[in-house]
Amino acid sequence: MAAYEPWNEDRAAEIVAAHISLEGAALPILHAIQHAFGCVPTDAVPMVAKALNLSRAEVHGIVTFYHEFRRTPPGRHTLHLCRAEACQAMGADRVGADVRTALGVDWHGTTDDGAVTLEPVFCLGLCAIGPAALLDGAPLARLDAAKIAAALANAASAAAP
Repeated sequence: MAAYEPWNEDRAAEIVAAHISLEGAALPILHAIQHAFGCVPTDAVPMVAKALNLSRAEVHGIVTFYHEFRRTPPGRHTLHLCRAEACQAMGADRVGADVRTALGVDWHGTTDDGAVTLEPVFCLGLCAIGPAALLDGAPLARLDAAKIAAALANAASAAAP
């Protein structure tokens, strides 16, 4: 699990400067900011807007349009659960409902203890082994609620000191 830096305007300015010359720099800048800070903090929006000669509304629109951008830091573990048609045909809707109930969060939510963020995705390319998910980037296949609970428990114990 990645450790994120606390928000720092000077560090964000370095990130912007490193990516400003790229074609279509908005997305690379926002991805790099999220990579550093775990999310795109509200304070980053006017900074990026000014650097790219865009309005704050335009940058906010980018952040809110693309599902991969977060406005708050994620939990220690991120579970991306596939919701595409092939996984749905294999029971992903039931798995998603069970996981949301077990974690006590909705899509895009983080558990109260900060352990897990649940994110929907619309195809992981693992259609033949669905329902599928990624837990901290590692694929999980042929899922049910018990397999996800076991994977989360394993991730938590592996991360424990």
